[in-house]
Amino acid sequence: MSRVNDRCRLPQAFWQATEAMGLPAPALLRQARLSAALHVTPDAWLTTAQYFALWRAVESLSQDPAIGLRMTIQTDTSVHPPATMSAFFARDYRDGLHRLARFKRLCTPEELTLTESGSECRIALRWLYTDAPEPDAAADVSFAAILELGRRGTGKHITPLRVEMTRPGPVTEAHRSYFDAPIRTGSTRNALVLRLADLDLPFAGHNPDLLAILDPSLTASLGEIEAQSSLLDQVRILIRRRIASGKPEIADIARELGMSERSLQRRITEQGTSYRGLLDQARQELGRHLLSDRQNGIDEIAFLLGFQDTSSFYRAFRGWEGVTPAQWRSLR
Repeated sequence: MSRVNDRCRLPQAFWQATEAMGLPAPALLRQARLSAALHVTPDAWLTTAQYFALWRAVESLSQDPAIGLRMTIQTDTSVHPPATMSAFFARDYRDGLHRLARFKRLCTPEELTLTESGSECRIALRWLYTDAPEPDAAADVSFAAILELGRRGTGKHITPLRVEMTRPGPVTEAHRSYFDAPIRTGSTRNALVLRLADLDLPFAGHNPDLLAILDPSLTASLGEIEAQSSLLDQVRILIRRRIASGKPEIADIARELGMSERSLQRRITEQGTSYRGLLDQARQELGRHLLSDRQNGIDEIAFLLGFQDTSSFYRAFRGWEGVTPAQWRSLR
């Protein structure tokens, strides 16, 4: 897979926050085995792997399981990069969340997916260029960024309906106090579930004039990133996004990419692969990741990968790995 867009930006706000937590930049960079000059480099960019290594260094040196929450809570909105700052000038919480999700790619290749159903809105978090587990501190920053947007924007103490975490738990008292909601650990994905009614709360700082200035620049920058993505990368991302809801059909993927099914099939073939091959690759990679977490049952994994039954998953997995899912798990 092309990694041209596997870029994580480190704003100066990050270094200001870690310094305030008693974590000097040289010590963090040394622990993460990154360039010693990274913190003084304008517009520094990291790969996802390097970004994760830096957050693991934050966790290791702070010895504080709630360090991500504390850093986000204490960060002033005024030092946020424009990509996230624009969300605070939105019309309401829903508008702010959609702006945050849309422009987040300008900072990190982390996808926020908002799904409204009944009286709930589920915001799921996923990194696009890795299957490695996200450091807990980095996940906490994303959780807190979503909540702080709502709390600061509306002036109300918004609490989620529940929080879903991939970490095994238990969580700290700081987490329980901050979220003030049920926290489910050992989940398949990091997600925050909000009350749908809260999304309609207006933002006191709504500034349409400022948004009219920020939006064109942010949209143009986002367009540059999207233009760099290879077609195969885009297809892989869309497959992974749809995989849990059943077999992602090529017609649906083509429609989302704004082209005909025949054109998409032809362009995939021209790049030396097939749609079935991309689908199998996505399932294989996700299957390995889910099996690595022993809390996931094999029946549940088969469902999450879009297979109709467990036996179909067993046949496919044996074809990929040469062993059954249970045997593969026992060897790890």
